[in-house]
Amino acid sequence: MTVMAMRDMLPLKRLRKLALAATRYQRAMTLGVRIAARDADGAILLVRHTYLRGWYLPGGAVDAGETLAEAALRELREETGVLPAAGAVPELFAVYHNRGNHLRDHVALYRLSDVIVPEGALRPSREIREARFFAADALPEETTPATRRRLSELAGEIGVAPLW
Repeated sequence: MTVMAMRDMLPLKRLRKLALAATRYQRAMTLGVRIAARDADGAILLVRHTYLRGWYLPGGAVDAGETLAEAALRELREETGVLPAAGAVPELFAVYHNRGNHLRDHVALYRLSDVIVPEGALRPSREIREARFFAADALPEETTPATRRRLSELAGEIGVAPLW
């Protein structure tokens, strides 16, 4: 990693830690989304963040006034530039408690079976180092354990767990 990339990453890391610390002892629940988006060939879209190690499903926080499905599609678009194909709608798969992040953090997992990749999509950004589609049997080695579990659940290989 270059010194420039590390410098750009530090403020995001600090901001994330500060936000998590500020909400740790409040009564408010935090709510996030992840989306398992597949292309026409069934390949799954994963992202690598500039501030985290590993490959993840696209996702993030739900904004005020936003439905979970709207947040999932917004995060998909913001992180990757990928859009749902005409008539395709995200389907809620499961809701998880994410104790590792915060005692009151929950994550809603959506699946979207048909997406389009507009020209210019999948480009790196300040937040996303890389976004790519992978065949289910060819996931990158650095795919996080939680992401692998979610993909196994989606494939029906294991039961849905209550914890992220």
